[in-house]
Amino acid sequence: MTDGEDNRLTIDDEIIARARIHARDVLADADFELDLSALEWTVSTRAKRRAGACRWHADRETATVILARRAYDRYDWPEFAGIVRHELVHAWEFRRFGESGHGPRFRERATELDAPRHCRAFTEPRYILRCLAADCDWTAQRHRASKPVRSPDGYRCGNCGAAYEVEHTASGRTWTTASEYGGAKTALGDEW
Repeated sequence: MTDGEDNRLTIDDEIIARARIHARDVLADADFELDLSALEWTVSTRAKRRAGACRWHADRETATVILARRAYDRYDWPEFAGIVRHELVHAWEFRRFGESGHGPRFRERATELDAPRHCRAFTEPRYILRCLAADCDWTAQRHRASKPVRSPDGYRCGNCGAAYEVEHTASGRTWTTASEYGGAKTALGDEW
């Protein structure tokens, strides 16, 4: 190392190190065949909804486990460790079957590893979709300005089929059409 180089570990290094150690310990204590050398680890600084993901690279027969830094910051270690175990089940399925999902095979292995099937939200949604029918309490959360957020008049309530409105949570502004979305975005400017 030369003068001026920084040798400090980052939070991402910590996340990956703890995840690898936990994976090694879990697999040592479980009847679960997974080659840890075929796993790659990375941290996402952008993820807002998924605490973890597993990507399969069939050409190299490796899996990449992606862990969300925001989830690591907000969960305590036991809860975050559950996410690591969840992704290990996906990696096992990919290595063994070339595919992975959340079906019966996944659930059985997840139960063996005490891995959660879902994780709780760790960020606030940017948008809330809310049904306009008086007798319907359907809502949905979104973190990105997807088509149903930008053009709610082209979609319907996921429960009763009625029209819905979208609320920008930071400002409280609402809209029900694509043009109203554009107007809200323009009006908010930098606050968008």
